[in-house]
Amino acid sequence: MHRQVRMTRAALMAAGALLCSTAAFAQDDGLRAGVREDMPELMELYRHLHANPELSFEEDETAAKLAARMRELGFEVTEGVGKTGVVAVMENGEGPTVLIRADMDGLPVVEQTGLPFASTVKATPATGVETGVMHACGHDTHMTAWIGAAQQLVDHKDEWSGTLVMILQPAEEVGEGALAMLEDGLFTRFPKPDYAIAFHDAAQFPAGTIGYSPGYALANVDSVDITVKGVGGHGAYPQSTRDPVVLASSIVMKLQTLVSRELSPLEPGVVTVGSFRAGSKHNIISDEAKLQLTVRSYTDEARKLLLDGIARIARGEAIAAGIAEDQLPVVTVADPYTPSTFNDPEFTETVMTGFRTRFGEDRVMQVPSVMGGEDFSQYRRADPDGVESLIFWIGGVPEDEWQAAQNGEATLPSLHSPFWAPDAEKVIETGAEALAAAAIDLMPAKGG
Repeated sequence: MHRQVRMTRAALMAAGALLCSTAAFAQDDGLRAGVREDMPELMELYRHLHANPELSFEEDETAAKLAARMRELGFEVTEGVGKTGVVAVMENGEGPTVLIRADMDGLPVVEQTGLPFASTVKATPATGVETGVMHACGHDTHMTAWIGAAQQLVDHKDEWSGTLVMILQPAEEVGEGALAMLEDGLFTRFPKPDYAIAFHDAAQFPAGTIGYSPGYALANVDSVDITVKGVGGHGAYPQSTRDPVVLASSIVMKLQTLVSRELSPLEPGVVTVGSFRAGSKHNIISDEAKLQLTVRSYTDEARKLLLDGIARIARGEAIAAGIAEDQLPVVTVADPYTPSTFNDPEFTETVMTGFRTRFGEDRVMQVPSVMGGEDFSQYRRADPDGVESLIFWIGGVPEDEWQAAQNGEATLPSLHSPFWAPDAEKVIETGAEALAAAAIDLMPAKGG
């Protein structure tokens, strides 16, 4: 079982204060100096990416721009992997293979940050409704730090030996991009990694801090649809109907017992009904109601318990309501789903030991696992005995906003908020150095 250690409010405040001082950097070397020298160019790239987001599996211009940059650095680059993904390979002698991932897609969100380079892009997603597009999850900082790390790894080629596989992944927001790249031969057409690493910006930590969770870090994510059938009729004569609204309401309430009474209290789980739709008029009892659920878990066993329980409750409540066998609820689980993300504990601690030495003890903290999802999990899941993986967090909350929130004077926006504007410079600078340093530590040069 994984262990959770909470980052206390006092620890977070201390970390935030520490970032204001020169003591924030415990180790200063050529790698850090190189990142800092590149920051003006990287920030120009970041502003371009932020102003020009693209939706999932539509990241054509983003992929082309960054692929060209990787070719200039000397990588062997392949585009169109998993639709719009990019794979950049650099072989630099004998040694392990390290995969570094960044995700590319934006979200159908109308930006309200007020930034001078805010996105004004509009697009039409699968819903068919035109919307604004925004990097509301910070993938623009991920890509920019990824480029920054690549530049440093090229500049420091004499310090590492092995194979570097750097990938730009599409469609993380819909949970399909990693699987698309794997199904398109990521581990067969290209060197299969011994290690896979990535980071995600965080909207709950001070900018420049690093958070990590050994073991389960993010959850299984399942989307479940339940179509509840009934017998419609006049609202004044309910005795002649089988009301699907009442039945669906019973199902919603009974679903709450799955986590509270069937799942172990020591096993995290979430069953949330996000949508309940039925009927069209005050005095008409509909013949159908539709529920949309998100289901979160960590282990495969807990996932099975929750999904089996949803199907059983929907069927049982319908039978109790007198619904005929051929009219029982239809339960559909979306495929593919996003598997839980597991950080190999020993590997995680190895990388974090290096980060503590490099960034200082107070900037690197173990944090609670979350019930959000990340399809970075697919890379380890494709070969759990051969690939050790780690995804970590880099705080993005600007200093003034962090202090205001600690004083109770402001509420912080979350990831996916139209107001999320991280301190991109600190995220990118920390991310580029962390990714490059981790790779160098994992692929030491002969005699290093």
